[in-house]
Amino acid sequence: MFTPTKKTIALADGREITLETGKLAKQADGAVELRLGNTMILATVTSAKDADDGVDFMPLTVEYKEKFSAFGRFPGGFTKREGRASDYEILTARLVDRVLRPLFPSNYHANTIVHIIMFSSDGVDAPDALAGLAASAAIAVSDVPFEEPIAEVRVARIDGQFVINPTFDQIKQADMELMVGATYDNIMMVEGEMDEVSEDDLIAALKAAHEAIKPMCIAQKELAAELGVVKREYCHEVDDEDIKTRLRQECYPKCYEVAKAGCADKQWRNEQFDKALEEFIETIPEEEREEKMPMISRYFHDVQRDAVRRCILDEHIRLDGRQTDQIRPISCEPDYLTYPHGSALFTRGETQALATVTLGTRLDEKLVDDVLRHENERFLLHYNFPAFSTGEARAPRGVSRREIGHGNLAHRALKRMIPDDFPYCVRVVSDILESNGSSSMATVCAGCMAMLDAGIKMRKPVAGIAMGLITDEGNVKHAVLSDILGDEDHLGDMDFKVTGTVDGITATQMDIKCDGLPYEVLEQALRQARDGRLHILNLINQAIPEAREDYKPHVPRIVTMSVDKEFIGAIIGKGGEVIQGIQEETGATITIDEIDGRGEIEISAANADSINAALDRIKAIIAVPEEGAVYTGKVQSILEFGAFVEFMPGRDGLLHISEISWDRLENMEASGLHEGDEVTVKLIEIDKKTGKFRLSMRALQEKPEGYEEPRRAPRPPRRDGNGGGPRRDGGNNRGPRRDGGNNRGPRH
Repeated sequence: MFTPTKKTIALADGREITLETGKLAKQADGAVELRLGNTMILATVTSAKDADDGVDFMPLTVEYKEKFSAFGRFPGGFTKREGRASDYEILTARLVDRVLRPLFPSNYHANTIVHIIMFSSDGVDAPDALAGLAASAAIAVSDVPFEEPIAEVRVARIDGQFVINPTFDQIKQADMELMVGATYDNIMMVEGEMDEVSEDDLIAALKAAHEAIKPMCIAQKELAAELGVVKREYCHEVDDEDIKTRLRQECYPKCYEVAKAGCADKQWRNEQFDKALEEFIETIPEEEREEKMPMISRYFHDVQRDAVRRCILDEHIRLDGRQTDQIRPISCEPDYLTYPHGSALFTRGETQALATVTLGTRLDEKLVDDVLRHENERFLLHYNFPAFSTGEARAPRGVSRREIGHGNLAHRALKRMIPDDFPYCVRVVSDILESNGSSSMATVCAGCMAMLDAGIKMRKPVAGIAMGLITDEGNVKHAVLSDILGDEDHLGDMDFKVTGTVDGITATQMDIKCDGLPYEVLEQALRQARDGRLHILNLINQAIPEAREDYKPHVPRIVTMSVDKEFIGAIIGKGGEVIQGIQEETGATITIDEIDGRGEIEISAANADSINAALDRIKAIIAVPEEGAVYTGKVQSILEFGAFVEFMPGRDGLLHISEISWDRLENMEASGLHEGDEVTVKLIEIDKKTGKFRLSMRALQEKPEGYEEPRRAPRPPRRDGNGGGPRRDGGNNRGPRRDGGNNRGPRH
């Protein structure tokens, strides 16, 4: 019988996180059960004992899954079981992957799988903030090599105070929300969104998050020590010191010259680097080349990396010849395509994004049906990264995790700038046509211009920029790079993306690959990013100073209105017959939602006439009948004593035979009315007790000269126990009728 081992971590607000191992999933290399309140997550790690032949990288896969049973729900769809990962699950897995990956030993190449499963949740605590801690703890109690434990927390600013791992309800109140991953000593990853906060506020949030992470890292070390964990021995790389030395001697000068040339053409640089490698390979005996190629490629990558970094640090020359704070040439072209509702082409150096905007109705909203989130999204942003954008000959294979992650960052950057009362559903699509550095930030810029071109009165334009960092051993020298190239990202120590307006930051994403990044360097990167962002915003403003005054002619028009809840049924009608009839007759599309006890109506159509016709019909339905008002209605039914007329949509009134004409009518046939006739009537009485309506046609006719109303016969005394005599008319206790039904005397 296994005895579980537990560790408890106290949060500042009194809640506790419990880590337990030794009870569940014991055949995995490492498994930890994490609990916070009613949330339970199980994280496991399994790693192959040996690396596959020819693998010279870390083949890590992180999977995050939420069970619908965790929240007491059935999955949707035909099969009623969990299917492919949702965007939320993919984004959570990416957050964990980005922190874990740099902390595996660089020479460890065994296939490693991290599974994180949410088995219980009451919808109060956000599980994505706990996934990184659970995964790291599973690795900490395993024999899988790992440099040091990490943890992730969400930090939110609510009413000016930082809250660690806030609840879902608290997150809604925050003006800043960040996910931060770190070791005890260093921040490794940041991602989040905010309401135009300052650089100083962002730094303060990172410091608060890091302080909360430190006890979590200590708890994992204590757990591993208590279990007596010993990491496995491995040998996944074969080295040849002679080749390593010769390659550095022969290739480093050539790589340094390529880096120092400062050529902006990526293809030329790649050709020169490849040429240097090929020339060295020619010095290797042909029969040994295939065997030696993995290590030669690895050694050359290290030489190339060192040459590029030293050139930047020692001579302040970047690969494309720019200064460290210089932005590449930028071209902004709004309204690039004629028929999409909005479009823009943004080109920055060798990175190019073509963005389009489509405006839709409520029927176009995206239904999010995740385990803990069931709602509609009115702002969508989709990012596409085809292989041709980097010159690769690779067939498309569906939407990648990278595309979902980059699209999510751009989505966060732009969504808070849409006005609250904007009636349309918005879809932004960014297609990357060229890529050499920060296509996600190009998406933000192109998306912003396309939204303005579509006529969206954004609160403020948004731009984004990616910052890089080069450091040497011991952080003696460092260089912060603005608007980094793809190679500078790959060979550098930091990828720090910052988006914002002229007044503050709206979203950020940072991955750090080096140890011990001082906050002073981070502050320098943020200041430099702000300068670059303002430069780009100025160019966007020159290209499109404000939103299009009116939408393009083919954009569907939308009008919204709010009605009392009691009118929703009347507008929809029995079986939807009323609303369907309005749509068929007017050509408009009508949707109704009950929000906060009121009916929120959206009317959309291709032209104003259709919208106005639908509005008139709805206004007639919700109008309150007024005594003395004149209405045009339709005869619904003919009875012996009169007719029922629908004088307002869904409202019928009695038009008595005596109110049809000033002339005496013997019967309804004499009235000339038929079902379906359109008549003009006056509402002469509303019965306050029953709510019934009395209508009149004769009230709208000129009264004949000398006309006198017939006199009513006096009622005889009643003798039925209520003071009156016996009834003589079968029930109404009145004398026999003398006028064919209205119990009045003869007309004069």
